[in-house]
Amino acid sequence: MILYGLGSTLGLLLSENLDFPEKIVSDFIVGCSFISVRQPAGIAGFGRGPQSLPSQMGLNRFSYCLLSRRFDDTPESSDLILESGSSRDAKTQGLSYTPFHKNPAVNNPAFREYYYLTLRKVIVGKQRVKIPYKFLVPDSDGNGGFIVDSGSTSTFMEKPIFDLVAQEFEKQMANYTRAKDVEAQSGLRPCYDIPAKKSESLSFPELTFQFKGGAKMQLPSTNYIALVGKDAVVCLTIVTDNVVAPATNGGPAIILGSFQQQNFYVEYDLENERFGFRPQNCKKTV
Repeated sequence: MILYGLGSTLGLLLSENLDFPEKIVSDFIVGCSFISVRQPAGIAGFGRGPQSLPSQMGLNRFSYCLLSRRFDDTPESSDLILESGSSRDAKTQGLSYTPFHKNPAVNNPAFREYYYLTLRKVIVGKQRVKIPYKFLVPDSDGNGGFIVDSGSTSTFMEKPIFDLVAQEFEKQMANYTRAKDVEAQSGLRPCYDIPAKKSESLSFPELTFQFKGGAKMQLPSTNYIALVGKDAVVCLTIVTDNVVAPATNGGPAIILGSFQQQNFYVEYDLENERFGFRPQNCKKTV
């Protein structure tokens, strides 16, 4: 059995040659899963563990740019860039960087897989959301903190953090009509009815994450607001577990998921232990 993040999978472990045009990775470990817990049907592991793709390939840096999607099955794809050569301290043009940091709970194998960032501020509109510091950094047991994870679909926030962020959205959108029935059915909130009159439109507060070093990730509204149901309602697409006492669950307090990374070029600079990003249209041009 191999642990990956907070889930696990059971199956056969195979050793193969991974053949690229200019490189062959021998004895590359790949699994054929029979039973999985809290895992999708298939996954390319990009974490820090020894079985991950970056570790097995000896990568110093990798990057991707996730296409904007609306939960569809589009055949379009974007590039995944894998680099094994040393870049020293060279930075990619146009990227804002923030350093990775390690979780102090070295005895927990799951926490060693994650890419932790130091989140300084969450800003809704122009208002900073006052999140208690204890949620922003891992505690002595390793719980808490902020990670970036392309394997998680939506950004997750523990309930005390989510409630503060949702309340600020609600405050700034108080003039719009809440769709409480959709909230009850979908588990998302806040949700709002789209104005019937074409002359009216919904205006959403900006959502920004500011990290150590000053790097700011300002999300476009399409990355955190989505149409729900019959396209007459929009909802905030950040999720929570609705647990009042998050310490009983363990794990990161905030997970930046792939839906919120859409149309951002992101780089994991493993050699220099830093995370870089910039807004970019990830759709390939012909």
